[in-house]
Amino acid sequence: MSFSPVRSALGLLLPLLACTTAAAATPPLTAAQSDPVALGWMQGAPPPEDKRIRYTDEDYFAFPKLRWTVCHFRQLMPTVGVSRGEGAARPLTRRLDSTLDAVTFTPQGATQPMRWAQSLDATYTDGIVILHDGVVVYERYSGCLDADGQHGAMSVTKSMTGLLGEILVAEGRLDENARVDSIVPELRDSGFGNATVRQVLEMTTGLRYSEDYADPEADVWQYAAAGSTLPHPPGYRGPTSYFDYLRTVQPEGRHGEAFGYRTVNTDVLGWIIARRSGQSVAQFLETRIWRPLGASQDAYFTVDSSGTPYAGGGFNAGLLDLARVGQLLLDDGRIDGRKVIPAAAIARIRAGGDKAAFAKAGYAQLPGWSYRGMWWVTHNAHGAYMARGVHGQALYVDPTARVVIARFASHPTASNSANDPITLPAFDAIARAVMDSP
Repeated sequence: MSFSPVRSALGLLLPLLACTTAAAATPPLTAAQSDPVALGWMQGAPPPEDKRIRYTDEDYFAFPKLRWTVCHFRQLMPTVGVSRGEGAARPLTRRLDSTLDAVTFTPQGATQPMRWAQSLDATYTDGIVILHDGVVVYERYSGCLDADGQHGAMSVTKSMTGLLGEILVAEGRLDENARVDSIVPELRDSGFGNATVRQVLEMTTGLRYSEDYADPEADVWQYAAAGSTLPHPPGYRGPTSYFDYLRTVQPEGRHGEAFGYRTVNTDVLGWIIARRSGQSVAQFLETRIWRPLGASQDAYFTVDSSGTPYAGGGFNAGLLDLARVGQLLLDDGRIDGRKVIPAAAIARIRAGGDKAAFAKAGYAQLPGWSYRGMWWVTHNAHGAYMARGVHGQALYVDPTARVVIARFASHPTASNSANDPITLPAFDAIARAVMDSP
């Protein structure tokens, strides 16, 4: 059965196979050369035929088109809103420091230093904001993004969903040691049934599920088919929603032994959150975080054909609001002294997960890291932790430096392994520079 219509419908689920293979086959355009404004994508009334981007195009999320698409998902596919409410946005003080552009660091595997300003184009940054103790000290936008725009957060979404799960655990509304099937009986016969909530939160479930995007037979393509809102190919008999697909995932190996990054874990967590809170992930995020946050913009999630928010990668938001989430974590869940989320939920994330289990996944660029509550924990000297998404999305929280870095990007290569050699030392260097600034 051909799944090419499904691949064209992947949206925020995963980058297209065509995107990853094309990036490897030929040197990509630079950030300046691939700027969506300069290339004229979707400009005009109507745009010229060769400049149009449609959800049904197989390359709509392939580089360089993705540099426009990441800011315009709600123009291409169904979504559900996350309202900021009717109150005024919580103001952010700005004391911009232009000297930060000159901060230098040495990328992993390199011998020559790089300046912070150079790193932004090298990582195809669409927007980046740095907060120090809640004050904006650096802000830059390019490509498809401006201060009023929204951008796909990709797998940063997982960390938002994980935070919601940790809130329920901290409040005693969700038992981390409970079996998944005790909360979602529909998953009893799946690979998730006898896993614990904590194993889902830390992605140490033993599952027969592949996210090898280069394998046309990988399970991820069937998952994409289930979540697609486009008509399925003639003769398709598979699942037609995320929930339907999750019931088909089978066990492999033992739960709790090794970290395995699988998006399906996050969508199971989304199902658990809906059962325990009585709200969808989008509604619960709105109620518990987005409205109290004082966000400046509404956010939104992409959804499947049944209207289920894509908990594993469908979140879209403004950059400053993503930074506000990081500041909420930095301030132990308080805004202006008022508790918004339990400090215990944040403390659990900061503590990290099982380093030995994480090491088994073989992330050579992340030695000594762990994964907890669907956040990536560095265990570096500053205790920094991150939310990470394909093509360069990041929310970096450094509790020691009191620094938050929020970045949206459209790197031609999906895997973070392509930008981590620059990103990780750059974020550490800039946090230290901000901490030491007058």
